[in-house]
Amino acid sequence: MSLDPTGTQIQLRLERDGHVVTADIAQVGASLRGLTVDGVDRIARYPEGTPSPSCSGVVLVPWPNRVRDGQWTHEGEAQQLWITEPKLDNAIHGLLRYTPYTVGPSDSSVTLRATVPPQAGYPFLLETSVTYALTVDGITVTHSIRNSGATAAPVAVGVHPFIAVGDAPADQLTITSPGATYLTVDDRLLPTGAAPVTPENDLRDGRRLSDLTLDTAYTDLARDADGRVRHTLTDADGRSTTVWQDEHCDFVQFYTGRDYPGRDVALACEPMTAPAEALNSGTGLHWVDPDDTFVVTWGITAA
Repeated sequence: MSLDPTGTQIQLRLERDGHVVTADIAQVGASLRGLTVDGVDRIARYPEGTPSPSCSGVVLVPWPNRVRDGQWTHEGEAQQLWITEPKLDNAIHGLLRYTPYTVGPSDSSVTLRATVPPQAGYPFLLETSVTYALTVDGITVTHSIRNSGATAAPVAVGVHPFIAVGDAPADQLTITSPGATYLTVDDRLLPTGAAPVTPENDLRDGRRLSDLTLDTAYTDLARDADGRVRHTLTDADGRSTTVWQDEHCDFVQFYTGRDYPGRDVALACEPMTAPAEALNSGTGLHWVDPDDTFVVTWGITAA
């Protein structure tokens, strides 16, 4: 029996009100690697038997994005994280990216759990879980992070799904997102400030995906009446895939990959509670007290 690089594969299925929804979850990184609604892919799949490309679908805890030189300071004491992006000399995407989660029973929902033990650069103990629950038009994802240590712990959450509308190519897809501000970055993709969106990266009125080159974080996200932020990818026939994020997620990162398997341009739409460098800047960082739990939700809907 061969072992998949992404661990045990979990399949979810829901049939209700004339709709059929399925999802594929990988044990390593608790990653969402497939989602279909009535037979149409809403997540850009990648081949079985291969590692997740470009962090596809992976849960990013206890911080998303980058930490400069892997260094930050806690209560006057210098902390040094492992450098996990050697090319740019950064620590990137948290501590669970390559962790095999413990998997619970599944049908139309599943909960995966993983522990963040105290370690170099992050001397805190976290018990984390992520629950994927199918709905009639997509999926709802709930992250729970409990501080099981003795002192308050700094926490941020992000996810890295690559969204799709079936096999529609990039020149037939439009992405719409309500961010009014983007984070400027240096040559190591670390934030240097914030600025109003420009004609080149303003997504509020919709932009054709094939025209975009993004590795860009947005904030000042306009919220709908229910308090959620929504980002929508629409094809030429009007079919759409929408990522929504809750009140804790004040940031979103968009990344356009041009080497993703089977896609001319793949779009990662990444809800985040904090941007890059949060451990140093404190922006969006949540301090979770001992025995308290931080809960974040997001999801995908199809129309």
